Amino acid sequence: MTLTTTSGALAALGAALLLAPAAAGTAAAAEPVPTAQLQPTEVGPALGTVGNTTGYVTGPVKDLRLDPFAQSSADPLNNTVAVKPDNPGMRPVSSTAVTGSLSDGGGAKDLPGLGLLLSAVPGH
Repeated sequence: MTLTTTSGALAALGAALLLAPAAAGTAAAAEPVPTAQLQPTEVGPALGTVGNTTGYVTGPVKDLRLDPFAQSSADPLNNTVAVKPDNPGMRPVSSTAVTGSLSDGGGAKDLPGLGLLLSAVPGH
């Protein structure tokens, strides 16, 4: 009988050892499990910094004087060509509209077509 009692005690001990991890698992499941999450990406501040830097770079380029001979007697853009139409109702056509801003010492932003495009670029 002693043998049966010891085998019963061993069986009870084995069952306790087998069930102990399962009981510990249920207790651990009640505690919160740590997780790793990435922070949300904020693109706005990064673009704001790039936009400010771009303005510092493109501002002087837009103001750069394109005609080095502007407002001098050697300026080839100072010579204008004008055509007066034979029709009395029409105005004369002149090259001053295109070259006048450059011959006055203006930059790329002062050109008629390019000025509209450059107004969208940050800077002065």
